[in-house]
Amino acid sequence: MVADALKTVASLSCAKPLMRADSAFYGSATVGAALRAGADVSVTVRLDKRIKAAVATIGQDAWTPIEYTDAVYDEQTNTWVSRAEVTEIPFTAFTSKKKAERVAGRLVVRRIPDLNPGAKNGQETLFDTWRFHAFFTTTDPESLDTVAADKTHRGHAIIEQVHADLKNSALAHLPSSSFPANAAWLVLAVLAFNLPRAAATIGPALAKATTATIRRKLITVPARVATSARRLTLHLPTAWPWETAWQTLFSHSCGPPLITTT
Repeated sequence: MVADALKTVASLSCAKPLMRADSAFYGSATVGAALRAGADVSVTVRLDKRIKAAVATIGQDAWTPIEYTDAVYDEQTNTWVSRAEVTEIPFTAFTSKKKAERVAGRLVVRRIPDLNPGAKNGQETLFDTWRFHAFFTTTDPESLDTVAADKTHRGHAIIEQVHADLKNSALAHLPSSSFPANAAWLVLAVLAFNLPRAAATIGPALAKATTATIRRKLITVPARVATSARRLTLHLPTAWPWETAWQTLFSHSCGPPLITTT
């Protein structure tokens, strides 16, 4: 699937693609398929013994604060004041495999304070404890430094929001156990997802809304259709909070309404 997807991407763009994935896809077969297709990878790794041993070698002065939840930018020092920090070390993945299947790259590690550390007998910890999140990437450090690589990788979680949105709509009603039928339904589901999403981006008020919200506020319009002199008139409710967003969508889709004078 990775090879087929990257083959399609290569036919659409000349830029070098980047495959971002979570830890379920951290394996020599998946990473190898992406590299053979000419892509870079950015894949979350499981915190096994080898990864933990690599993280333990990182010195305390190697960490850089990053823009994260509750971060504040200090204009005087041009740095982020943040509890989240990031660093990287050289890393070779899949060393248990044959030499031809091993992949050299970078292990980028992000640490954030553990807000729920284990405490015994009501005693507070003497120093901060951290939670670590690491991912393996083959990107060029001159193109994506440590901070940029971390920010780019975190963007892969967007697809999880898309999956949740689809499961809350068309994907919740896959019609049968037939693979061709489900494949056709998936195509229709994606079309039904993309059309409201395109409509919502026209008006910034709903650009980040879910499909269900877009349907409720822009598509399921509480209006009345009237016919007079062979002309259709759409009567929209007064004091409707989404009037401006709907009119913007209507103008972009159908053009402004014709104004006639007598």
